[in-house]
Amino acid sequence: MGTVHARSLEPLPMQGPELGVQADDMDLGEPEHEEKQEVLENKDVVVQHVHIDGLGRTKEDLLTYEIADVFRAKNLIDVMKKSHEARQRLLRLGIFRHVEVVIDTAEGTDALPNGLDVTFEVKELRRMTGSYNTMVGNNEGSMVLGLKLPNVFGRAEKLTFQFSYGTKETSYGLSFFKPQPGHFERNFSVNLYKVTGQFPWSSLRETDRGVSTEFSFPIWRTNHTLKWEGVWRELGCLARTASFTVREESGHSLKSSLSHAMVIDTRNSTILPRRGALLKINQELAGYTGGDVSFLKEDFEIQLNKTLFWDSVLSTSLWGGMLLPLGDKPSCIADRFYLGGPTSVRGFSMYSIGPQSEGDYLGGEAYWAGGLHLYTPLPFRPGRGGFGDLFRTHFFLNAGNLCNLNYGEGPRAHLSKLAECIRWSYGAGIVLRLGNIARLELNYCIPMGVQSGDRICDGVQFGAGIRFL
Repeated sequence: MGTVHARSLEPLPMQGPELGVQADDMDLGEPEHEEKQEVLENKDVVVQHVHIDGLGRTKEDLLTYEIADVFRAKNLIDVMKKSHEARQRLLRLGIFRHVEVVIDTAEGTDALPNGLDVTFEVKELRRMTGSYNTMVGNNEGSMVLGLKLPNVFGRAEKLTFQFSYGTKETSYGLSFFKPQPGHFERNFSVNLYKVTGQFPWSSLRETDRGVSTEFSFPIWRTNHTLKWEGVWRELGCLARTASFTVREESGHSLKSSLSHAMVIDTRNSTILPRRGALLKINQELAGYTGGDVSFLKEDFEIQLNKTLFWDSVLSTSLWGGMLLPLGDKPSCIADRFYLGGPTSVRGFSMYSIGPQSEGDYLGGEAYWAGGLHLYTPLPFRPGRGGFGDLFRTHFFLNAGNLCNLNYGEGPRAHLSKLAECIRWSYGAGIVLRLGNIARLELNYCIPMGVQSGDRICDGVQFGAGIRFL
């Protein structure tokens, strides 16, 4: 529902483990003669041959792009650096279990005095792998079963089946992922999926059956994704007590939309960053490629992080969005924005800000939300250098508003309405970082600016998720 839940099954992560340069990564052959060793240390070298041992179904032309830079190395240190970078690129393809590098002096009749041979020893993944894990969403958890066929046609393609059973959402889908050889960031994917979600704040149940295609590519420092999605949506009431407005929204609809996302992310961590910035802009246009739903939707996210004294971090964030219905039909409850809860405006219950009918929250066509946060180490630094570093003390100030707009009134009236009845809150708590997967928050919240119909969580509030205001 709008920002409530995802519409398509994301392909499983394709990136290999992040590995630093370790002594064991490189097996440097011992030169036979001190004279040759002196040449290697003090003069330019030439990489004469690069070998890849252990290939089975992988096509060699795919790997040529990934190891090409090794031939451009001019000295021994440069060879080690470029070989390590090539190793990481090979792991990133998601087709090898492990990759080792061996650098030795060149051998054979054509060997030069300063020649080197580089060998990559690889072990491919099995043709079929399975996985079982748990995932944390925005205040929800799920069990995920996956079946993956890596390197299907020998050029890093991946076919994935995934089933997810969660507290609020159940889904299954099939995805095919294809990267461009030599440019892994440019990739194409096709997804078939079915998602059933329950949204108790709106007394709504939604079932989506759809297909989507995505093309991702970088431009300079930005990453872009172009997407087409066709989805058959079925809305129904979650309880007999659902309001009449929600009952009116029940039924079937067909949405066909084109969307574009741009991301600039310089943060050192996506979960609990200490430095860097994030800019994310999304546009979605529905109705021009078919279907019976027509709208233009824009939303953005900005985050800035700065390390201060005593290992503290100051973080600011701003979200906003607007939905413009096209044609005579009003917007659908499944396309609107929702606001409130431990992952956005803290101190309010989950998605319980804005228009509502008989206790059911209907979402809004425009919103904004901002946050100011100060993260500090725990008092007296217990567990410093170990488990204690996963915890941070958290002080926050949040504010935001969500409403419907009359698009005939003009921008000044829109800004005026968004500035009315601002909800805000402040408080403090503890943050636990779960690796680079999710984070948990336990905060004491004091909500302010509460309006009639809002549900608040005055006092202790727990939140879990991957995206926080």
